Amino acid sequence: MPRSRVTAKYQVTIPKQVRERVGVRPGEVVSIEAISEGEIRLKRFASVADPLKVLIGGKGARRGVPVESLEEQIESR
Repeated sequence: MPRSRVTAKYQVTIPKQVRERVGVRPGEVVSIEAISEGEIRLKRFASVADPLKVLIGGKGARRGVPVESLEEQIESR
């Protein structure tokens, strides 16, 4: 089991073996959770190429009105 020492600033280095296995990269955000008095969980979040697409969904809803439809409505008045 890989080990790491807590620094005076309470920083911990993730061992290379663990970093490579989970694919964590510099700058990524992780969550840290106290599981019990002697156990801490560090969880990596998967990076997303297009966060906006995740928030609004893969396919955008077609909200536009065809120009032909508008022209027909104007002519019928």
